[in-house]
Amino acid sequence: MEIPFSFHPRLVDALRGYDRGRFLQDLGAGLTVAVVALPLAMAFAIGSGLKPEAGLFTSIIAGFLIALLGGSRVQIGGPAGAFIVIVYDIVQQYGVANLIIATALSGVLLFVMGLLRLGTLVRFIPVAVIIGFTNGIAVLIALSQVKDFLGLEIPKMPGDFFGILGALGSHLSTLNPWAAGVALVSLAVIVGWQRWLPARGGQRTARLARVPGSIVALVLATAAVAAFGLPVETIGTRFGGIPAALPDFTLPAFSWESARFLLMPTVTLAALGAIESLLCARVADGMIGDRHDPNQELMAQGVANFVTPFFGGMPATGTIARTVTNVKSGATSPVAGMVHALVLLLVMLAAAPLAASIPLATLAAILVFVAWNMGEWREFSRLKTYRLPYRVTLVSVFLLTVIFDLTVAVEFGIFAACLTFIYRISSLSRAERITAADQPLLAGQERNVAVWRLYGTVFFGATKLVESLEDRLPARALVLDLKNVIYVDSTGAEALEALSKACEKRRVALIVSGLMGQPLDIVRRIGLYKRLQAQLQPDVASATVAALALAQTDGNA
Repeated sequence: MEIPFSFHPRLVDALRGYDRGRFLQDLGAGLTVAVVALPLAMAFAIGSGLKPEAGLFTSIIAGFLIALLGGSRVQIGGPAGAFIVIVYDIVQQYGVANLIIATALSGVLLFVMGLLRLGTLVRFIPVAVIIGFTNGIAVLIALSQVKDFLGLEIPKMPGDFFGILGALGSHLSTLNPWAAGVALVSLAVIVGWQRWLPARGGQRTARLARVPGSIVALVLATAAVAAFGLPVETIGTRFGGIPAALPDFTLPAFSWESARFLLMPTVTLAALGAIESLLCARVADGMIGDRHDPNQELMAQGVANFVTPFFGGMPATGTIARTVTNVKSGATSPVAGMVHALVLLLVMLAAAPLAASIPLATLAAILVFVAWNMGEWREFSRLKTYRLPYRVTLVSVFLLTVIFDLTVAVEFGIFAACLTFIYRISSLSRAERITAADQPLLAGQERNVAVWRLYGTVFFGATKLVESLEDRLPARALVLDLKNVIYVDSTGAEALEALSKACEKRRVALIVSGLMGQPLDIVRRIGLYKRLQAQLQPDVASATVAALALAQTDGNA
């Protein structure tokens, strides 16, 4: 089957009728989003075990490409908190060079997914799986920031859950009270600014509330550390500052010995990037009353993730917090996302030296706040209102994400959800016998003629319905009403064929009624239609009359 190639960025349609008024709206939104993205980009990079500029490069390059080529009108791309745990693990196990390769390969995979029009498949991932691994990632992000939040002197943080707990517990004696104080005050400022200020009312406070609390905390903490010479670790003391220029194109050293281990990290990055970006785009659609192109979005994400790592970046995806900020700031087109990237570039070029004084404790506080907002914690308190399979899936995926690995957690979650779905669908399928009370014509003939009506789907999980009829065949004729069967798979078709052969062997006439749609199509494809054609009836009433006539004929014979 030939798949038509379609590459149509949303920007092309958005620029039709574009005017000065819309540009000013996009300009304002882009400036606002850039302010929000600045501290997050650096914090996500540091949390991932990379230098802070990696987050900025990603926000600039990937953010521009995703807006330029994407399938959403308002989505903002860049580094995301969901990648922190995965990226950190890849860096620790395989190094930055292999992170570049894995990110680029995930970009290729994302582009191919969009090319093959697989964007809608992401919607088939159950909500329980998404909530479970999102909450698990949030816990890991918060846990990974305890070191900088408390100023602990840990030379190298492990990547696994128990290793992190062990390292934190064994180094609690190195707690830096100044760093802990800066982090706590920063977190209080962020929370207070986000919750207390908007509640005060008034135009002045409303304007102030538009300034992100993370920026306020960053400015105040940086000024306090510089003014009072507080003994806390900063970007300058750990990383030597941020370069005031974009890096040159760099190809990593490629080795098959290490690259062959990157299959699962690549698939994980691609899958998580697809899920995050398309969920984010759906949230944006609900806010602006629009509909994104999921396949175009995946192709844009693919291009961005293929290009960005060769310029010092990290994996990128759609980001919900920045996209929501973009929408609330009045964005009308992808131009706002492009403006956000260009503003970040200008800030980096002009103010890079100032970033050296940013305390890592404040960035840790920002990530703790992000982790808290990222998780859907109310779902745990509402678990008792859901069925057992949902609860087991959500809690299992959460625990597997925290304790073991995100890939294992998602694989288990999807597997458990598939089993649950198969069980529920099979339980909805049933066979019901029509007796003389329902059909008076059967009075006195129920030993010779049996009429069964099937409901639901006849698939590999429900073939027992058909197989059980072989043990309850009547003496003369069996009527099978399939009017209420909506789907028959190949296993179900084989079960019907086996029932037909069993009837032939025992000289029982098989009459089928109500066969239509997909069940009729598969019966034709496996050749069963020709065998049944003489005994096909449009409805159960005519099928019953035909069965009684055959029984009468056989009885007279």
